[in-house]
Amino acid sequence: MTQDWRDSVELSQQQSLVRRSIRDLCAEFGDEYWRERDRTATYPTAFVDALADDGWLGMLVPEEYGGVGMSTSEAVVMMEEIAASGGGFAGPQSIHGGIYNSVPIVKYADEELKEDLLPRVADGDARIQAFGLTEPNAGSDSTAMETRARREASRASERGGTAAECDGDEYVIDGEKVWISRVEDSDYLLLMARTTPREEVDKRTRGISMILVDLADAYGNGLEIERIPKTASRAVHSYQLYFDGLRVPARNLIGEEGKGFYQVLDGLNEERLVIAAECLGLGEVALERGIEYANEREVFGDPIGANQAVQHPLAEAYADLLAAKKVIYSAADRLDDLERTEAGAEANVAKYLAAEAAFEAADAAVQTHGGFGVAREYDVERYFREARLTRLVPVTQQLALNYLGERVLGLPRSY
Repeated sequence: MTQDWRDSVELSQQQSLVRRSIRDLCAEFGDEYWRERDRTATYPTAFVDALADDGWLGMLVPEEYGGVGMSTSEAVVMMEEIAASGGGFAGPQSIHGGIYNSVPIVKYADEELKEDLLPRVADGDARIQAFGLTEPNAGSDSTAMETRARREASRASERGGTAAECDGDEYVIDGEKVWISRVEDSDYLLLMARTTPREEVDKRTRGISMILVDLADAYGNGLEIERIPKTASRAVHSYQLYFDGLRVPARNLIGEEGKGFYQVLDGLNEERLVIAAECLGLGEVALERGIEYANEREVFGDPIGANQAVQHPLAEAYADLLAAKKVIYSAADRLDDLERTEAGAEANVAKYLAAEAAFEAADAAVQTHGGFGVAREYDVERYFREARLTRLVPVTQQLALNYLGERVLGLPRSY
């Protein structure tokens, strides 16, 4: 169990309720559970099901659709606690998409789709865990995506089908996506694709649309997937997706055609803050393990934590985690009152600081353990692998600094 030093920010009554509830649930999934999920690269199904049964996957779904109706200020508490409980980065990442992929549905989908899908998301019966944005030739430059969704008459219409069968047009999707997480553990994919080629739009951010893909219908009918072997966050699988003539009903368009990129930007700051909270929790559990070992391990008759060479890196990690936590929680509380550029600045600062702090804490924990720092039974090697990943996803540290340099400091655009 983590120490009182983690309770360093004042929480609202609702945030405190979330923390208690999530801590109680996570207590049922100890270190061995997460260690085994990583060792076998197995998705934490039992953990995710437990959260779903308690309604947590619908925490951002409004109450009118059966959800909890909470906000980012509660989500940061939830994700921090899951990571700090021993789940590390993989723990919150196992449900991250299931929670945040509902937000564009809430904001932009038509009422018929919302009434059909959101109650099932809130109940845990339907999961939108996968978000299809990144491509082999379009990583950080999302607007360079090449996956194309062409609108065509449906095959039923071409065959002269009934009115029900001819209900609207279809999108025909071709292209590739890469590093798409949780696909096999999802019912739906929220796909970003170009509905207008980049060369035909007057601004590169236009002509991109958001389309909901029913994965059960897609497999073998134009969608093939391939798992990507990786070393970090092994319990949460990532995939390469291949689209070849996949047909999706046009009614699955989310929001306006061609405005999908702006719909993604609309929720970017909130999601980045939640990622920062996940990094924070990872750093906290790594630091906790380092503190425990420094107090227990004796060399030359004294605990190794009595040596400044061991003590100082742990204390520095605490200072960095505390600073990141203050920024994360302050930004989460005020985000709705900030204009977009200011909110973006705070979100990018939070993610940058939290990822750096998580890495330094994990590194200090490994060093404190000495040779045992690379032994699986002590977990800190897993935290270290995951902490390195946080410097890359969902945005690199360099791109966070680019945003601050250009949008806050007024420096020339560097990319």
